[in-house]
Amino acid sequence: MLQALRRHPLPMRTRFGHSLVLTYALPAPVLAPLLPPGLTLDTYEGPHGSHGFVAIGIVSTQGLRPAPLPAALGIDAVLTGYRIFTRFPTPAGRTMRGLYILRSDTGRPALARAGNLLTRYRYHVGTVGLTVDGDLLTATVDSRDGGADLTVTADLAPARDGTPAPLPAGSPFADATAARRFAGPLPYTFDAEDGGIVVVKAHRSTWTPVPVAVRVTRCTFLERGPFEGTAPVLAQAFHVAGLDYGWHRGVRRALDGSVR
Repeated sequence: MLQALRRHPLPMRTRFGHSLVLTYALPAPVLAPLLPPGLTLDTYEGPHGSHGFVAIGIVSTQGLRPAPLPAALGIDAVLTGYRIFTRFPTPAGRTMRGLYILRSDTGRPALARAGNLLTRYRYHVGTVGLTVDGDLLTATVDSRDGGADLTVTADLAPARDGTPAPLPAGSPFADATAARRFAGPLPYTFDAEDGGIVVVKAHRSTWTPVPVAVRVTRCTFLERGPFEGTAPVLAQAFHVAGLDYGWHRGVRRALDGSVR
């Protein structure tokens, strides 16, 4: 019963005020062991070899609520999430591209409790903030366990004048087109449940992410645990703002992709 409850049973709706996604490249052998059976790493084969990717998303949600409720009854919150780009095949030969969640953080304790009751998004509570001053967006997270402290500042001028920022120095992507495939969020979110995969499909009003320049001064998540001693490389950063977003109910599938 508890397992079924944690399959994202409620369709959700919200509006994104801002969504900033940082995409970090790491060697495939670092990320592949973190995935459950059934999921495979979504990799990029470029001029600098094969890489897997972790997305760090910082999102300001407005009116976050179960879909049947009006926006006025929703809550506003800033959320952060750490996710691996993955693939999940289906028996029909189609491949779903999505994200496997490693950790989420929010400054809303009630949201964290509800999230951990109804999903496996691994919510933690911390002090989470997002501010915009002119063209600069700054996000800060002070996690209670120190495992996901984050400070990042993004220059939104490219997003406002339509001139994308160049790829960060050292990015493994050959060009902006290749980077766009790993702009996150993707259509699906995945999690594991006793020999199966729970698939949550998202929907959105528009999705035109713009590459932006960022300055990251803290990111403890990529310094600890399986990432200790590695050298994550910022591959790209994207920003979108002012769009409606939602998630359908989760669907449990077998490891071969068939619906159970």
